[in-house]
Amino acid sequence: MMKYPIGIQSFPDIREREFVYVDKTAFVYRMALMGKFYFLSRPRRFGKSLLVSTMEAYFLGRKELFKGLAIEQLETEWRTHPVLHLDLNTGKYDKEADLDDFLNGSLAQWEQVYGSRPTEVNAELRFKGIIRRAYEQTGEQVVVLVDEYDKPLLATIDNKPLHDAYRNTLKAFSSVLKSSIIRHNRSRASRASSTR
Repeated sequence: MMKYPIGIQSFPDIREREFVYVDKTAFVYRMALMGKFYFLSRPRRFGKSLLVSTMEAYFLGRKELFKGLAIEQLETEWRTHPVLHLDLNTGKYDKEADLDDFLNGSLAQWEQVYGSRPTEVNAELRFKGIIRRAYEQTGEQVVVLVDEYDKPLLATIDNKPLHDAYRNTLKAFSSVLKSSIIRHNRSRASRASSTR
C-alpha cells in the first residue's frame, strides 16, 4: 500500500519513511549547476519547503537519500557543502525585537560551528563572517537556503512602522548575500536560494 506524505515537508523524512515521492531531483541538479541566486515564488502548498529540504540534503551530500532517483545518476562527486538554512516561518513577529531575536538565534547556532569575531557587532557583519569562515574552513561553496522569507512582512502588513522596520532589517541582512557572491565569485564561495 502506497503511503502519501500529507503535510510532510521534510525530504529526509519522506525518503526514510518510504512515502511516495515525485522525483524532481533532475531539476535540483540543474539548478545547482546553472545559477547562483534563485527566487521561487509560488502559491502556498506547492512544495517550496520540500524543495528547500531536498536541496539541503543534496548540498549536504546525503547520497543515501537519493537512491533510485534521477540525481543519483547525474551527480558523480557528492561533495558536502556548508549549508545555512534559515526558515522564517518559525518566528512570531509581533514586535520589533522578534525578527532580530530570530536572526540572532540562527546566527548564534552557525557561530557555534564556524566561530565568531568580536569585531562583528551586528547581524550583517556576523552573517558575512560566518559565510567567509564556513568557506575558509571547508573549502566548499556556502549554500544559503531561505524559506518563508516574507513571513515577517506578511505578519505586519497592517502595521506600517513594524512592517518598515522588518523590511529594512531583511534588506540589510540579505544584502550580505550579494556582497559575498561578488567578493568570493572567483573562489566560488557561496550560492543562495530563497522561497516564499
